[in-house]
Amino acid sequence: MIDLSLLRENPDAIRLSQRARGADESLVDQALELDKTNKAALQLFEKLRSEQNANGKLVAAAPKEEKASLVAQAQSMAQQVKDAEAKANQAGEALNAVLYKIDNVVLAGVPAGGEEDFVVLREEGTKPKFDFKPLDHAELGESLDVIDIERGVKISGSRFYFLKGWGARLELAMMQLALDQAHAAGFTPLITPTLVRPEVMQGTGFLGEHSSEIYYLEADDLYLTGTSEVALAGYHSGEIIDDFSEPLRYAGWSTCYRREAGSHGKDIKGILRVHQFNKLEMFSYCKPEDAEAEHERMLGWQEEMLKKCELPYRVIDVAAGDLGSSAAKKYDVEAWVPSQEKYRELTSTSNCTTFQARRLNTRYRDENGKTQMVATLNGTLATTRWLVAILENHQQSDGSVSVPEALRPYLGGLEKISPKA
Repeated sequence: MIDLSLLRENPDAIRLSQRARGADESLVDQALELDKTNKAALQLFEKLRSEQNANGKLVAAAPKEEKASLVAQAQSMAQQVKDAEAKANQAGEALNAVLYKIDNVVLAGVPAGGEEDFVVLREEGTKPKFDFKPLDHAELGESLDVIDIERGVKISGSRFYFLKGWGARLELAMMQLALDQAHAAGFTPLITPTLVRPEVMQGTGFLGEHSSEIYYLEADDLYLTGTSEVALAGYHSGEIIDDFSEPLRYAGWSTCYRREAGSHGKDIKGILRVHQFNKLEMFSYCKPEDAEAEHERMLGWQEEMLKKCELPYRVIDVAAGDLGSSAAKKYDVEAWVPSQEKYRELTSTSNCTTFQARRLNTRYRDENGKTQMVATLNGTLATTRWLVAILENHQQSDGSVSVPEALRPYLGGLEKISPKA
């Protein structure tokens, strides 16, 4: 949720952010009007309640002959207070309904526009040059007997799969490597719930324009998470963090679920765009003034992991219209996929400033004892999708795939995965 003080003091900043995103600017004016209505309703309620309290003292001290009229007056006043409170609550709910539609205010320097308006910040690594026609990861998965898509579809439908043998172990090795790196960087490992309550899903900003991608269990009123960011953002919801001298960092390992609504016909082959996958997500709570530096650190940890997997990649500054509602700034890191001859997103990291914390009421106590909103950031450190880039970039002319050196200790020293006999 946006900061109400910013709405009141500098609504143009929010309008400019909405414009950069290609979002509805009129929401700002609606929120301003509703804020005035809410403020007036609250003032009337407080005024009547104060008069009611004063009248109550008069009733208690009044002579017997005056009590009857004062009691009648108190009863009338009680109804007025009740009505005023109801109107104040309605005004607050109307204001919040509009505030929840306004996306986070983008940070200065974020490119305006949509999906195609990103800015490439840098390219790293060397793209492989093959003296043979490279296979795509689905073909490699079949020849190496490490991915079984046919049986995944048989039991669950399209966009499902089995990771098999060395494929299963390769994913676990990658996740363990990422977990060790996160632990060394000060992240506390968590294996998170994958079912969350509606208020947590709403609080993280996932029930907006992308709600169609989320699986909902109506009988239980619970949502399946598409990232452990949701559970991690809710971890300290409703809390005041007393010791906040350093950021609180968590690494959440979970299975993730996405409906992939609207992606019919896109990336059907293989495991690039699937309904179920595993992921290790970094999540950080920090002071708002430290958020931009923490964001750069998260990007650095992601790049470190990609280098360990020996993958050529590029870093892009995501345009405002492609940020998602909660992010004020976002970096995508895309790895080179030889079979497609283009970069594809493997990971991203977002600075959500205080947007999620306002929705989830997560605060810290400053040095003066005053409570302040925290900032939240997230970034993926490893996910099933990485196998696409690892298999394709490290394939050899004999059909085998070389295992990146950093992963070998987690695979008993395995240097390459060879085709099945």
